[in-house]
Amino acid sequence: MTETIETIETIRYTADVVVTTTDGHVLLIERGWEPHKGAWALPGGHVDPGETSRTAAARELAEEAGVYAAPEELEPLGVWDAPDRDPRGRYVTAAYHLTVLPGTIVEAGDDATRAEWWPLGDLPPLAFDHADIIRSHRA
Repeated sequence: MTETIETIETIRYTADVVVTTTDGHVLLIERGWEPHKGAWALPGGHVDPGETSRTAAARELAEEAGVYAAPEELEPLGVWDAPDRDPRGRYVTAAYHLTVLPGTIVEAGDDATRAEWWPLGDLPPLAFDHADIIRSHRA
């Protein structure tokens, strides 16, 4: 008799936000923690218990970059769930988009060491699959 052993995979749920300006810049944060400490990434983070991904995205945007938006202002972009997208294990993210005016003030907070506007055509190397998420917005 062959015995089958099932592996239960822990899946973590996150939300990310692509914030662009009307003149072609995107908001990135410099990560203050591993993985990818010091790398540029989209604002985002874990969805808390009892929270929707859209609410989490708005909360993380405020915490990490000082940009405040109502959850309903965030437009869904899609779900990214490649098994290897995060070195910590299986992470599934729901990504959202928000457009703001040029000159919107950003201020790093929470686990971000910096928050800056980058030209969409001249981005630094990004953590995780965030370049793919940004490209999906531009498609």
